[in-house]
Amino acid sequence: MTIWLISYTARGRDLAARVSELLRTLGHSCRTFALPKFCGAGDEPLTCSAGDWAKAGFAGADGLVFICASGIAVRAVAPHVKDKRRDPAVLVLDEAGRFVIPLLSGHLGGANELAMDLAGKLGATPVLTTATDVNGLFSVDVFAKKNDLFIESMALAKAVSAALLSGERVGFCSDLPLAGDLPGELTAGETELGILVSAEDKRPFARTLRLVPRRYTVGIGCRRGKGEQELEAFLLQNLDRCGVGLHELKALASIDLKKDEPGLVALAEKLGLPFYTYSAEALRLVPGNFTPSAFVREVTGVDSVCERAAVLSSGGELVVRKAAENGMTFALAKKEEAIRFE
Repeated sequence: MTIWLISYTARGRDLAARVSELLRTLGHSCRTFALPKFCGAGDEPLTCSAGDWAKAGFAGADGLVFICASGIAVRAVAPHVKDKRRDPAVLVLDEAGRFVIPLLSGHLGGANELAMDLAGKLGATPVLTTATDVNGLFSVDVFAKKNDLFIESMALAKAVSAALLSGERVGFCSDLPLAGDLPGELTAGETELGILVSAEDKRPFARTLRLVPRRYTVGIGCRRGKGEQELEAFLLQNLDRCGVGLHELKALASIDLKKDEPGLVALAEKLGLPFYTYSAEALRLVPGNFTPSAFVREVTGVDSVCERAAVLSSGGELVVRKAAENGMTFALAKKEEAIRFE
């Protein structure tokens, strides 16, 4: 995750520095912001309001950590909250480091998990308020996030949580293999409300919450200057040809020459997908049988971009070879993984 931290006092700045180091050891990348008079090594001076900082953070970060009063954080993020599937994780720490409070996107955004990790490292108390966590119950949001599943209906996801909190058992079935035991709150038997893990649009329960596995990565390339709309039409056309839905996509991938290509960046943002790019050298090292192009090699330094990028990003296998049209290229890789209960 990319995490931004903000503080307003000398003590808060010291805690932010400590927290950012802890987060880095957990594999996150961090940016720390402090008032100019409190800035230390590596800090960025805070020269705007908390609200403007939060606005930028909602666009550019996966998580925001406020080291200040919770009221400051609430007022800062409130105008920018839109959708729990896209909002970043938001946490608050008091400047003494005694409490870690996930305020927003506790499950899908990972704020609860981040709070638990930080609390363990700091010796602090995590303050979790989500009902399933408080009651130690299965959380469909967390399950979907950990297994890279798209939640088709947030309304039904809420219905599942409500049923579990009422002591009802919820049905479960999956087209993918399962690793681990089914939680006690779920049953493989017949129920009125149930969860289905499948890419197919079917309804084994009267009320079926379908969780769509995101197993495909699109390798994509384009001539400079291609617009978002043309790229989207090209992508949708090829997905339709392959029988793959948008919600089955995990990411877009390309060469680093395209990391700032406006059309590709805008397309990834519109679809809510990460856009990963790789160097020519990294792409050349990807093992496999790819469709070579002398022209692509001359321009980029590697014989195939979209196929190699798809495989490298997915960690799986190439399932659809390169399709090219009007200066745009498309390839598809897939990684099959078992569904895990933890």
